Amino acid sequence: MYLDSKTKKEIFKKHGKGESDTGTAEGQIALFSHRIKHLTDHLKSNKKDYNTQRSLVLLVGKRRNQLDYLKAKDIERYRAIIKKLNIRR
Repeated sequence: MYLDSKTKKEIFKKHGKGESDTGTAEGQIALFSHRIKHLTDHLKSNKKDYNTQRSLVLLVGKRRNQLDYLKAKDIERYRAIIKKLNIRR
């Protein structure tokens, strides 16, 4: 499986406050970005997988909402996560 508990803990440890703190916006954005990258790679080889394509669009929307929330709350944290994950607006 591409996203096991070990991978999640590493993502939250790297981008959040700690590996058990799954509620921070930075950690959730990083997790969404990891999942988006995986689904994008899957869709490159499976072009007619429309269910996955819909899931990808929904996931991008969730990440966008988290980024908008972070931008409204703390612009410096927003800029840091954008730079760290190399996400373009």
